[in-house]
Amino acid sequence: MSLENTWKRVKSMAQNKSHKSNEEVMLRSLGVDKDVLDKIEKESLNAVKENLKIKIKYTNNSDNKELSYKHLDDSGMDLRANLPGGDMTVSVGKIQLVPTGLHFELPESMEIQVRPRSGLAAKHGITVLNTPGTVDRGYTGEIKIILINLGDKDFLIKHGDRVAQAVVSPVISGRWANLIKVPTLSTSKRGDGGFGSTGIK
Repeated sequence: MSLENTWKRVKSMAQNKSHKSNEEVMLRSLGVDKDVLDKIEKESLNAVKENLKIKIKYTNNSDNKELSYKHLDDSGMDLRANLPGGDMTVSVGKIQLVPTGLHFELPESMEIQVRPRSGLAAKHGITVLNTPGTVDRGYTGEIKIILINLGDKDFLIKHGDRVAQAVVSPVISGRWANLIKVPTLSTSKRGDGGFGSTGIK
C-alpha cells in the first residue's frame, strides 16, 4: 500500500471516530502526540540552521585550545600565541610577529580580518599594526599576527595567550569585481572633500 493510500485511510478513520481536529486524531492514530511534533519541529529548525551556517575549515598545528566563539553573538574568535619554545616580549615601540599555528580554508567571497583585542589595547597599548589584517581566501599558510606595543611598558606574551581575534567577513574579491576605467566619474554632493571636511560637531 502506498503512503498516499495509507494517509487517506487514516484520515477516513479519524473522520469517523471524532469531530475533533482531524489532524490531531490522525496523528494520534499514527502514535504521534504534540510533544513528538514539537521535538521534530525543533530538530528540523536546528538542522536548517546548521545547513545555513558558513563552513570555515581550519587546521590547528599547536596544542592550544580549538577555535570557538566564546559567546553565541560574538563577531570574533580568539587567536592564541603558539610559543612552545618560550615566551615572547614586545618591547615598547617595537613590533613582533606572533605565530598561531592556525591555517584556514575559506569559502568563496569570504575573508578573515585579524583585529586587536580591546582589553590588550586599552590596558597595555598592544594592538595589531595592520589592523584589520586581511587573510585572503587563497592564502592557506599559517596565520601570524603583527603586534605593536604602543604602551609604556614591555609586554610579555606566553604560549596560549589570546593576542588578537579573527572575524570572518564577506568580501567582494577579484573574482566578482569588474574594474572599469572611465575618463570621468559621476559627481556627488561631497565631491573631493577629504580628511576633516565634515568637521567634528
